[in-house]
Amino acid sequence: MKYIVSVCCAIALVIVLVLCAGGGQSGEVEYLRIHIRANSNSEIDQSVKYMVKDAIVEALIPVLSEVESKDEAVKVMTENFDYIENVADAVLKSEGFSYKSSARIDNEYFPSRTYQNLTLDEGYYDALIVDLGSGEGNNWWCVVFPAFCFTETKNFDNIVYISRIWEILKSVINS
Repeated sequence: MKYIVSVCCAIALVIVLVLCAGGGQSGEVEYLRIHIRANSNSEIDQSVKYMVKDAIVEALIPVLSEVESKDEAVKVMTENFDYIENVADAVLKSEGFSYKSSARIDNEYFPSRTYQNLTLDEGYYDALIVDLGSGEGNNWWCVVFPAFCFTETKNFDNIVYISRIWEILKSVINS
């Protein structure tokens, strides 16, 4: 059964990547990216950045589960700035940091980046920006919409799949 689920997930991922690479009617896929910026480049600030990233990704999986467009993703992220900041701040506080986070949507330059089989060209993209403290350190970035970076979780008891394709595959498997 695990093999069948793995194969179905792989097929679903391939389909999503093909659809993303192929684009919509205009040939352009609209992306909402994410930047999580560390307070500084110190080892401890960089380390906590990854803890915050894991917590934010885990928290946003169910929030993004019904999002079907970039505009909707921007709206949902904007409505959840306080939630995103609370998640980040809880990690910062639990690790003994006195600074806090701030979240916003901004249009920023990103270099070319490849995520598995998807390459995004360099250029300006709308992004969810999460600054930790001063936000002057190196950052982690990925894609919020399509929810490319939000399909993995460490909490396997609380998986929320973000794909309608997965729902279709599940209904076929359970038939």
